Amino acid sequence: MTDPLDQRAGHKSAGGWGPYAEPKLYADPDSLAAPGLHADPDSLADPDLRADPNLYADPGVPAAGQGPYAAPEGTAARERFAERPSSRYGPRRAHARQPKKRRRLRRAVLVLLAVVVVAAGGTYGWAETRLQRDVDLGAYGDRPPPGEGTNYLIVGSDSRDGLSDDDVKDLHAGGGGGRRTDSMMLLHSGARGTSMISLPRDSWITVPGRLDTTTGKTKRPERDKLNAAFSYGGPELLVHTVEKNTGLRIDHYAEIGFAGFVNIVDAIGGVRMCLDRDIKDEKSGADLRKGCHTLTGRQALAFVRQRHQEREGDLGRSKNQQKFLSTLAHQAAQPDTLFDPTQIGPAMQAGLDTLIVDKDMTLRDLSQIFLAVQSVAGGHGKQINVPLSGIGVPTPKGNVLKWDARRAPRLFDELRYDRPVTERGNTSRHRGDGR
Repeated sequence: MTDPLDQRAGHKSAGGWGPYAEPKLYADPDSLAAPGLHADPDSLADPDLRADPNLYADPGVPAAGQGPYAAPEGTAARERFAERPSSRYGPRRAHARQPKKRRRLRRAVLVLLAVVVVAAGGTYGWAETRLQRDVDLGAYGDRPPPGEGTNYLIVGSDSRDGLSDDDVKDLHAGGGGGRRTDSMMLLHSGARGTSMISLPRDSWITVPGRLDTTTGKTKRPERDKLNAAFSYGGPELLVHTVEKNTGLRIDHYAEIGFAGFVNIVDAIGGVRMCLDRDIKDEKSGADLRKGCHTLTGRQALAFVRQRHQEREGDLGRSKNQQKFLSTLAHQAAQPDTLFDPTQIGPAMQAGLDTLIVDKDMTLRDLSQIFLAVQSVAGGHGKQINVPLSGIGVPTPKGNVLKWDARRAPRLFDELRYDRPVTERGNTSRHRGDGR
């Protein structure tokens, strides 16, 4: 209650009482007091700051802030007040601003997700229109029944589409007529894991009977190199030949030419490879030194095409191609490449420009091929060469590679029924980048 001496002296007390107080701001404290109680102006102050700490305390328990570790008087009140930022409308608790922050954060995340979805949808639609779905896998009919898992035939051709005359000369891609393959790989993905099998182009196989489009006559089945099937009838006859000689049904086909190969490698900044010896081959243009290098598109193409410096000839080339493809997939899957639009965007465009696929191929199927190869590169699958019983065997069609009559059929049976592959292959982790 206000001291009467202060009232007579015209002074205002701490509560703002006295004859000089503004009537609208300072009400008579006694008018707010309960009957029989003496009004205290401090009772109108902020209850958090002025409340009696002992009001609801347990008589047997020391009050908060008391005892030997109690903070100095008034410290707790000041700390509580400091936690409540001021505004033009008075003190406000800090947590009152948190919902607004969270709402702003949620909005930002939703906007970002929307942008990503729209961009991904646009990229997906663009890529779908660029796929060259030209290959009819069932053109020749009489196909093997579907097996367990999925089989992909991946082909690197000597197609010069997209290359200028200067490019052809610089890449040593000239010479020879017609259309031929430089590499063929059978990729199997199933519940038992992933296996990548190289099919050397000089493999001695049976090319099925077919209609010769140049003469209009029907040709009987004949023994020849696997690469000849591609020359005679393109992807359709090649697929038919692989199916007839392996008993496997090919579910999808993907082929890339010289230009696409070079552009993909250059788009991701080159591919890191470690060589155990010098390689110099005039026909392919390879001129590489022993050690680890980041190969450009031109150097990479020369590396996977050269075979005259390989002790095993075409078989050695197949091993190099397998190694390079695994390394390429491993590097392309790294976060600094996969999530860098300046690299993955041009790489996608470079690949799609010269990529030829079967009529049922989708972008999802293409991504499955990439993931399967990347899995093998990461050590979660096998890299195998088709089992051979002879290398450099002379025939009327030149020196060839003969498949092992016992082990090769067993391998293809294991793939057909998605059984564990017993043929020995390379299951070690990727080491192409020298790490």
